[in-house]
Amino acid sequence: MSDHIPAYLSSHYSGDLEKNIGQAFQRLQDCNLCPRNCQVNRLENETGFCRTAEKAIVAACHTHFGEEQPLVGGKGSGTIFISYCNLGCVFCQNEDISHRGEGWEVDRLQLADMMIGLQKEGCHNINFVTPSHVVPQILAALPPAIERGLRLPLVYNSSGYDEVDTLRLLEGVVDIYMPDFKFWSGDSAGRYCKAPDYPRKARAAIEEMHRQVGDLVIDEQGVARRGLLVRHLVMPGGPGETAEIMKFLALLSPNTYVNVMEQYRPCYLAHKYPPIDRSLTHEEYKEAVFLARKAGLQRLAESPLTRIFARLGL
Repeated sequence: MSDHIPAYLSSHYSGDLEKNIGQAFQRLQDCNLCPRNCQVNRLENETGFCRTAEKAIVAACHTHFGEEQPLVGGKGSGTIFISYCNLGCVFCQNEDISHRGEGWEVDRLQLADMMIGLQKEGCHNINFVTPSHVVPQILAALPPAIERGLRLPLVYNSSGYDEVDTLRLLEGVVDIYMPDFKFWSGDSAGRYCKAPDYPRKARAAIEEMHRQVGDLVIDEQGVARRGLLVRHLVMPGGPGETAEIMKFLALLSPNTYVNVMEQYRPCYLAHKYPPIDRSLTHEEYKEAVFLARKAGLQRLAESPLTRIFARLGL
């Protein structure tokens, strides 16, 4: 374990974390944690869009080597996959988790156990995947985990469909924010995710995340310790949206660390929604990387194949 001091320790010992836990659970009574604003009482086991009541549902918990290199390092990222999702994309590659909710309910002590277990395995961080609808549950699990010695940075790995007021409860708690920024167009977000307000909410959320933690800081071992890392899944037929997203991120900071992702393939219900009913072409992906560079972004993670082709002049 490194000598990095995670943000939540100061918040815990100052009492701020306990205050934030109380405020977060209040939001579950008339749930407005995320932009869906379902206004159901999750403390009484009512459920809204995310189909999650008072307890978080976890699909998997393990060391993961498929994340970005600054998260994986040499020992892996300690991922806790939260079941269900507040966005619900028709092209989701993990629909068994996000749409069908495979997994099991956990209380705060069980969630704390998972974090401690991942730390014992030697992971570089604790990485909560699709956590937007379970922020109170994550916060509540931290005090018992801290008392048992948790000292790893926390990663908030979301779709970007986050509410700023909820993110503010994570200030001084989360070390690394890793949102996706999927769409610039409300029409696209409405068609593919039933969330036409996604672009506006994602912009506000990413600005708030950057305000809290700044640009990504990577230590001498190449491991991320604090900051913002943004993912953009390049999709068929969307160069205009990619261009606008990259311009926004470059204006936020030219040092924003952006993973331009090539792995789109038509999953789940995507076959019903042209033009995303086909796989991405390598030419489309190369154009997205070009647009990111043109916007002025200086820290890009991109497909290794593209880097090889560039060296060959292809």
